[in-house]
Amino acid sequence: MDLLNFLQYTFIQKAFLAGAFVAIVCSVLGLFLVLRKMSLIGDGLSHVSFGAIALGLFFGVYPFCIAIPVVILASILILKISERAKVYGDAAIGIVSAVGISGGIILASLSKGFNVDLFSYLFGNILAISITEVILSIVLSVVVLVVIYFFYWDLFSATFDEEYAKTTGIKTNFINIILTVLTALTVVLSVKMVGIMLVSALLILPAVTALQIAKGFKAAMIIGALVSLISVIFGITLSFFLDLPTGATIVIINALFLMFTFLYKRI
Repeated sequence: MDLLNFLQYTFIQKAFLAGAFVAIVCSVLGLFLVLRKMSLIGDGLSHVSFGAIALGLFFGVYPFCIAIPVVILASILILKISERAKVYGDAAIGIVSAVGISGGIILASLSKGFNVDLFSYLFGNILAISITEVILSIVLSVVVLVVIYFFYWDLFSATFDEEYAKTTGIKTNFINIILTVLTALTVVLSVKMVGIMLVSALLILPAVTALQIAKGFKAAMIIGALVSLISVIFGITLSFFLDLPTGATIVIINALFLMFTFLYKRI
């Protein structure tokens, strides 16, 4: 099959469209999370999304209708636990993550084991994405990017020096809530693309790759977005022609980019 015929498939077009938007959002948001040492929040929220999706499938409701509000609430809960219970951020993530995935396993057990839909969310299957999910991915991606644009300087200041940001009048607690809510939305968007097990990789790898070679923060955002976008396009293409799992292929290509940047720095 040649490339022209490959691009004529509707499901490939939908995968490229949704994947491009989600890839850019993950790379931009991942940069803030990595610099704030909050990258593992993606892993924790992905486990919560597993429980939320299992809940939706258990009651016969469209999974994203349950996952979006539940994961947003979980992200805020992580923030509040770390602030008020004097628990370190990674411990708060671990608590909420454990509860989320345990709930999902119980619901899967009550529904007589894993069904095909739940399995696809666990490991990702962007080639099977529906037109509804494409539209949802584009709309939510635009919302996340618009919010980042309007709060860019506040997010930037709070990322590099939170104490200084407070002294300049920035409401850092509000900015932290915005960041965690945006992360929750991004995690839910990424689940269909790379699966619950690999969401954190899509947030971390492009950002870390960009930070190795970028000369400034905005340059890192652009490089990260390009790396993420190229990884998604090549990942979808290779997975189709070589009959490989799409989500895992995307992550491996991201990891190869990171390895090349390490080699580039050494040379």
